[in-house]
Parts: sequence; C-alpha cells; structure tokens
Amino acid sequence: MKQRKIIFAIVTALLMLFCCIACNDDNKKKPIVHDDPNALIVLGKKSDMEKEYMQRIFRAYENTGKTLKIVEYEDKDFEEYAVRDFENGNIPDIFFHFHNADLNKFDIESNFYYLNDESWVSDLTDSAKAYCTDQNGKLLGLPFWESSVSGCYYNKTLLDEMGLEPAHSQIGFNNLCENIMEFSNEQNQLAPICWPANGCSWMLQFGLDPIFADDPETLDALNRNELTYSEIPEVKDMVQWIHDAAKKGWFGNNFLNTGWNEISKDLSTGKAVMAFIWDTWFYTDFKPGKYTIDDFALMPVFLGTEDNGTYEGGNLNMMMVPKNSEKRDAALDFLAFCATPSNYNMAFDGISTVNCFKGMTTNIQSQMVTDAKTSIADKERVSTASTKIIAYSADEMCKVLNEMFKGALSVEECIKQMDKDRIASAKKMGIENY
Repeated sequence: MKQRKIIFAIVTALLMLFCCIACNDDNKKKPIVHDDPNALIVLGKKSDMEKEYMQRIFRAYENTGKTLKIVEYEDKDFEEYAVRDFENGNIPDIFFHFHNADLNKFDIESNFYYLNDESWVSDLTDSAKAYCTDQNGKLLGLPFWESSVSGCYYNKTLLDEMGLEPAHSQIGFNNLCENIMEFSNEQNQLAPICWPANGCSWMLQFGLDPIFADDPETLDALNRNELTYSEIPEVKDMVQWIHDAAKKGWFGNNFLNTGWNEISKDLSTGKAVMAFIWDTWFYTDFKPGKYTIDDFALMPVFLGTEDNGTYEGGNLNMMMVPKNSEKRDAALDFLAFCATPSNYNMAFDGISTVNCFKGMTTNIQSQMVTDAKTSIADKERVSTASTKIIAYSADEMCKVLNEMFKGALSVEECIKQMDKDRIASAKKMGIENY
C-alpha cells in the first residue's frame, strides 16, 4: 500500500509539472495584462526589450512614478503573435519594430500615428530620421536603438603584411581580391571575403541600396509592379558579380556552410580578410583571436552596382504609437521622455553606436568608423532595399542565391526567381497592382 501511495504521489507531481509547463507555454502566446490600468503596454521582441539601454530607459521612466508593462515575444514568434494581437484588437500603446518589409503586415496607415510634428524631431540625425520615414515623408517612429555603419570591414594588419592597400573603386576592389588570392595556398588558405551563405541574408541590400536610394523613380516603378529586378541592369550586374566572385574562390571553399557563428572565427584567425558587416558587431559578437578589433578598418562595400562603393546607415528599431490607443497622449509623452537628451545619454552611456540624436555625447563610436568618417559622409546611403522595396525578403533572395551557387540556377534564372518570389509575396499581402 505504501508503495502505491508513493507511485501515486510521483504521478500526481509529474501531471502537475506537465500542466505548469503547458500553462507557461500558453502564456507565452498571450499578451500580458498589467494590474495598473494606467500602465503603458509596450510590445516588442524579447531580445530587443532586454537590451541594456532599453532596460535603463524603462527603469528611468518608472522612477518618475509611472508604470510600463513590457509584453515580449520570443524573436521567432514575434511577427506571428504581434500580427494576431493587432487583428484581435489587443493593440499595445507602444510598438517596437524595424522599418522593414515585415512592417507592412500591420497596415501602417490605418494603425499608426505619424510623428512629424513631435518636438524632438529636430534632434534626430539625418540618417536616423531618413530610416524612419516612409516614401511619403511620414515619420513612423522614434529611432531609439543602437545604430551602426555597414561597410567592408577589413584586416588592415593582413593587408599591410601582403603589401596591399584598401580599395577606392570597384576595379580596385576586384584587383584587391585577386591579389589576396595570390597569397592563398594549401598551407595558408585565405578567403578575400567572408560570405556567410548559411542563414545570413543582409549582404544583398548593400548592393541594392545604391540602385534604389539614388533613383527613387526606379524604386517607385518596381513597387508599382511596372518593373522587375530582371529589367534593371544594375541588379544583373550585382548578381553576376556575386556569381563570379564565388567561382573565383573569393568567398573561400566553405562559404555555403559558413553562418553567423563562423564569422568571428574566420576573421579573428585571419582565415578571411574582409566581411560585409557593421561596426557594432565587433562589440557584440566578435571574439578576438590572433587578430583583435584593433587590426580592422573600414572601407566601402563593392558589389558591382556602385563604382565608388557604398556604406549603409543603421537599421533601427522604432517606437511606434498606434493611433487608436486609448493612452496615445501618454505614449507620446513617453517618446518625448526617451528623446530628452539627459535621458537618452543616460540610456546609451558606454554603448557602441553611431548617433541617432544630435545631442548624444555618452555613446562610444568605433575608431574604425571615426577614421573613415570622411568617406562615410560622402558615400553613405540610408538603408533602402530592406525598408522601401515592397515584399522584400532578404532570406528568400539568399536562398535563391544559394541555388545559383550550387549550379542549379543561372544568373538570369536566379534573378527571375527573385522576381517571382517577391511578386507572390506582394500578392499574398494584398498590395495594389500585384
């Protein structure tokens, strides 16, 4: 009898544990309701809401006697759950989102309040303001985030040892890659460029940005479905350049298996000389090895579309205010609190970021960016492809690229498939003219 009681107790405990786990999992899928009816509901990705500078600004606001309720979803679930919340009327007071293609899922015009007339707008840097502005000049959100400069980060120590110089033109960059290949052999295999084809998808936008940032009419025609990638010569130039670079070995021998976790190792060991990436990555993900951050410098990205190269301005998380929020005025006051110099300087103290506000003084700017500031000022473009091309999907495009790398698609077929995928996505979203 005693043994039966013990078994019964164990089974009961296991059932209770299972129920708790099930309940906890279910709770992850539901908005968290705060006990204080006056609390501002803030919705964002879990990893985003837990950034140090976000925690600082949240604590500072609550120290004023007001309350926040942070609703956070796991990154992989965020888009699905957030869309469902809006559809079901569970709309937050402040919504965090990047200005990218996924934002179109939320019916921007119907759901969000435009912020052009807020008092803090004049304190935004030009690049931060441009990132958060739509094609009609409407300011969608307050850019309260770490900003970066994307470009070609190169191992200056290795180049010095090889007697090579950074490039200033597309031809110069092609020659640089060829010259680096001359130093690569079985004992010392060097990849001129770390191209992380396994799951990384941001590289294409660096080549596309100049096409569309410099020619808004082409962008408009593409978005009206009057033009396709296949009909834009510069897009073919880019894909052809990437195809040829891979064939020549400029991405190394194992780039199809190189992903996010391998970038740091490839650069810190000197296996790869260059990477198309951003400065804050060196402070958040780079692990020093034979080479440290001090061994790297910055030059423009060259991807066959801009002879003089290009840099991409930062992709920023925005605080957006739903227009139908019952606490809209309080939400706008919170944005003003965040945009106050003493508050944002407190939040970003010691954080590696390019300025989003003109009055930022406590953040750290990388020496790589500082040294290249003249070049950046001349060649930087606001992030355009990922923010303004309707139904743009970097992940889908890079999947198609990988099929080309494997020989399953020609350059022309690759671009046609990119067109097909984007148009299908636009139709699914119900975009006009598709």
